[in-house]
Amino acid sequence: MTTMLSLVQSAAGEMGLAVPASVAGNSSTDVTQQLYLLNGLGNDLMRDYQWEALNTEYRFTTSFLTTTGNITNGSAVVTNIPSTATLAANLWMLTGNGIPGDCYIQSVDSATHVTLNQAAQQTLTGVSLFFGKTKYALPSDYDRQIDRTHFDKSKRWEMLGPETAQQWQWLKSSYISTGPRIRYRILGGYFQIWPIISTAEYLGFEYVSNSWATSASGTGKSSFTVDTDTCIFPDRLMITGLKHRYMMAKGLGDIYAKEFEDQLTKSKPADAGSATLSMAPKPSTVLIGYENIPDSGYGS
Repeated sequence: MTTMLSLVQSAAGEMGLAVPASVAGNSSTDVTQQLYLLNGLGNDLMRDYQWEALNTEYRFTTSFLTTTGNITNGSAVVTNIPSTATLAANLWMLTGNGIPGDCYIQSVDSATHVTLNQAAQQTLTGVSLFFGKTKYALPSDYDRQIDRTHFDKSKRWEMLGPETAQQWQWLKSSYISTGPRIRYRILGGYFQIWPIISTAEYLGFEYVSNSWATSASGTGKSSFTVDTDTCIFPDRLMITGLKHRYMMAKGLGDIYAKEFEDQLTKSKPADAGSATLSMAPKPSTVLIGYENIPDSGYGS
């Protein structure tokens, strides 16, 4: 792939500008501007289309803890927990006798104590408690989700969502708000699930990464920072895009606009294959259909 330095050099040469020997750290304000324009182009292209190279899979296993502890009516402190080592504030919920709904850990105070965001409604000693993690950090390169890719792979069921704000609060506040399907929502920078899960469920979804640039060692990046960086976009698209943006920034008009738009129009359909659509589709035969019913002995 062509390096960031080569992209800037090609664009500068085509525009009749001085061709820089380096870009990152260059003292020329004009070269620095070209770098900023190139990074702006890369970020806009990343958001403009679902490029195949940016589609990324994310997988994780839900965390839970079944334990015991002491609660006191009117107090938010839970004591005498055998171990709080796996728990974390604001990410874990608690259910059990005497525990109100939608109750989260507010702080982990010691190896045996936690404080909740709501007070207990009963006084119980050695009561069974169930902690479950419902908020999971998104990948560091997360930009946006890809709909209908969210699955509970342990149960082989699609997760339901993303829930709206109204649906989410209804689920967390109603008397009857659980079921066999996991529901999800992106909220507060976390991938949140409902209801609280009492088993280690393997969940996953696809998302669009913001790492459109790549270092020489192969590490994804969200911008060009050194001359040896490369990117996932076609070379001509980046070169023509930089030329177009440079001229616009200098107030010289959009003389390269058509050239850039032509490259963008060519690059999108060439990025990945497309489905073959039928003008006369057949009904789905995922389960039992004429193709898999035996001629005799059906049901034996």
